[in-house]
Amino acid sequence: MGQTMPNWLKKRAFLTPNRPAIAFNGNTITFKQLYDRSLNTAGKLAANGMKQKEFVGLLMSNHLDSAVILLALHLIGVRAVILNNRLTAQEISWQLSDSSSTFLISEDFFNDRIEMVKKELPSLQILTKEAIFQGIYSEPNIIEEIDLDEICTVMYTSGTTGHPKGVIQTYGNHWWSATGSALNLGLHEDDCWLLTVPLFHISGYSILMKSIIYGMKIVLHEKFDVEKVIEDFHREHVTIMSVVSTTLKRILENLNDNKLPKYARCMLLGGGPASLALLNQCVEKEIPVYQTYGMTETSSQIVTLAPEDSLRKLGSAGKPLFPSQIKIVHDNGEEAHAGEAGEIIVKGPNVTTGYLNRENYFEDGWLHTGDIGYLDDEGFLYVLDRRSDLIISGGENIYPAEIEGVLTSHPNIEDAGVIGVQDEQWGEIPVAFIVKKSPITIEEIIHYCTRKLAKYKVPQTIYFINEIPRNASKKILRRELRTKLS
Repeated sequence: MGQTMPNWLKKRAFLTPNRPAIAFNGNTITFKQLYDRSLNTAGKLAANGMKQKEFVGLLMSNHLDSAVILLALHLIGVRAVILNNRLTAQEISWQLSDSSSTFLISEDFFNDRIEMVKKELPSLQILTKEAIFQGIYSEPNIIEEIDLDEICTVMYTSGTTGHPKGVIQTYGNHWWSATGSALNLGLHEDDCWLLTVPLFHISGYSILMKSIIYGMKIVLHEKFDVEKVIEDFHREHVTIMSVVSTTLKRILENLNDNKLPKYARCMLLGGGPASLALLNQCVEKEIPVYQTYGMTETSSQIVTLAPEDSLRKLGSAGKPLFPSQIKIVHDNGEEAHAGEAGEIIVKGPNVTTGYLNRENYFEDGWLHTGDIGYLDDEGFLYVLDRRSDLIISGGENIYPAEIEGVLTSHPNIEDAGVIGVQDEQWGEIPVAFIVKKSPITIEEIIHYCTRKLAKYKVPQTIYFINEIPRNASKKILRRELRTKLS
């Protein structure tokens, strides 16, 4: 029999009912109020026919309502397929179909895409939050005990084949992610986490889970607004915030000669290493930066670099969290020595149990990430290449293969290759090289991509060339594409 725990939200409302839970748009609700709202919503979801262990898609914005609905699904044991709200209707439909979702919960704001999804999946039951909240209530069957092996959420992440994979995240994965983070960053009674990253990202969703598990207040923003961020550090007494280099840089720029309050104790930095200039600015402003390495498959961070090592170990992601392990292995499976590059493999109770309806990448409990890196002689991890060809743009992961699949589906395009290039604002942006089959303009290509890909995946620049360089096994030689830009 697997391990069980009391229902998290119900237990939290019992332990600290009057403690603040979520602040949103100037209003704060307690854990008891959050439980009551979620319970009421659970009853309305049940009235619509949602059942335990069903997969249900969610296409929602960063809003208190979204947090309530996500927690309502916990209460009745429904598995949430959390969709990136920047995806096109075609991408959303594919993920809903792949996960065998019986419902889609969304909101009126996404009505245009909802209508297109209806045409793609006519049998799918679609509910907006507005309709749910106005609907009837039926006494829900609350899950009193959580099985830690049970699927809690599914988040799709880009695959090297061009098709995204549904990452399974169990309640146990989320529990150990929160526990590992607390053992690493510490847990203070007055902690308050500012959440500006999307709830549909593991970075955002994991903060919601930490709130319930720790009994910690979170301040939820609809999007990143630098002036509102700095204001809420003071007004809401924020102590921790998750950032990427671009958002951290904007905070520093907008502080001017000012500093964050003394109680601001942690900037958790993901999405790639920070530059020395940025880290030095943070030192001057007395802002502690914890650099991290993590992924959807590890339910957020799995390796973290403490501030005291950030300059000494510039470029490192740090050491693994207490419950987790990492190794570097060569292609033959042998463990690499210190300083030798190889594939990063990870293991721990926060690591996914596998991919939905897909072959898993485990060996003796170790997940093969596909990322390349090395450990120094002190055990600090350095990531050299994010999943080989991965492009990280504004904290979003983009695989060239997905874009190439869309480009080559156009009847006028013979072949395509995509690489990431450095960009001051976004870190990296995708650039495409096209071999034409018949006449086509750059404008036509961009318009075609815009209909099939999220905006951040659409190539920013397009070059026409005679041939895409490939090796004997027909794999694109991206390093040769890069030489065409020099």
